[in-house]
Amino acid sequence: MTPEKVEEYADGLCYTDLMAGYYIGAPDDVLQAIADYSAWFFVWDDRHDRDIVHGRPESWRRLKDLLHSALDRPGDHLGHTDPVVAGLADSVRRLHAFLPDTWNARFSRHFHAVIEAYDREFHNRTEGIVPTVEEYLELRRLTFAHRIWTDLLEPSAGYELPDAVRKNPAYRKPALLSQEFAAWYNDLCSLPKEIAGNEVHNLGISLVTHEGMTLEEAIADVRRRVEECISEFLDAEEEALRFADRLDDGTVGGKETSAAVRACVGNMRNWFSSVYWFHHESGRYRVDSWDDRSTPPYVDNATEGEK
Repeated sequence: MTPEKVEEYADGLCYTDLMAGYYIGAPDDVLQAIADYSAWFFVWDDRHDRDIVHGRPESWRRLKDLLHSALDRPGDHLGHTDPVVAGLADSVRRLHAFLPDTWNARFSRHFHAVIEAYDREFHNRTEGIVPTVEEYLELRRLTFAHRIWTDLLEPSAGYELPDAVRKNPAYRKPALLSQEFAAWYNDLCSLPKEIAGNEVHNLGISLVTHEGMTLEEAIADVRRRVEECISEFLDAEEEALRFADRLDDGTVGGKETSAAVRACVGNMRNWFSSVYWFHHESGRYRVDSWDDRSTPPYVDNATEGEK
C-alpha cells in the first residue's frame, strides 16, 4: 500500500480490529505488537499476490529469502529499504521480547514454514495448479498460519505453556478447530474475488475442480465444514476446560498453568466472533463495490517499480 492508499483505506480494512477481538486480556504492548504483526501479514499477503499477478518470480524469491533472514536476525534488518522486510524484523523483535527463547525459537520455526508454504502457493498459482482437497487443506493450515496465531495466545496470557500441555489433544483440538473455522470462512468470503482473478487456492475451487461439484454445491460444502467447526469446538472446549481443571494440582505452577490454559481457550472461542465480524466489516471483502472484482482497490497494482 502506498501512503496515499493507507490514508484512504487503512481504517476501513479493520486489520487491527481482528486481533483486538481475539487476544482479549493481552497487555497493551503485547496486543499492539500482535496487531501490528497482523497488519504486516495482510500487506505481505497482498505483495505476494501482486508478484503472482504481474509475473515477478525473481521479486518473490528475493523477498522470500530476505524474510527468512529477517526472521532469524531481525536486528540486522530493521533499517532495510524494503518496508515489508523491515516490518517483519520490527514485529519479530517486539514479539520476541515477551516470553523466553524457547517460545521465540518455536514462533520462528513455525513462521519459516509459513514462508515456505507461501512459496508453494506461488508455484501453484503461477503454474495454474489447483491442489486436491486434501493437499489444499494441509497447505492452507500453513498459509493461514494456524500455529502462529495459536502460539500468540501464550504471550497474550503472559505464560509459555509446557510442551506436554500445548501438545495434549485436549488443548490442540479446540486450537485447530478455531483456526480451521477462520480459514474456511475466509475462503467463503474471498471466493468471489478469487474466481474473478482465476485463482487456484480456495477450498471451494478445489472442491469444484477435483470433487466434481457445482459452485453452489461447493459453497454449501464449505458452509457445512464451517458449521461443523463450531459444533465440534463447543465439545472440544468443554474437554479443554476440564483439562485445565486437572492441571490445577494445588501447586503454584499448576495453578498458573491452569489459568493460562483457560485464558488461551477463552480466546480460541473469541476467534469465531472476531473472524465473523471482521469479514463483514472489513473493506477487504466488499468485492461488489470494486471496479474490478479481481483487483482490490487498496493495493498498489503497479506492474513495475515495486521493491
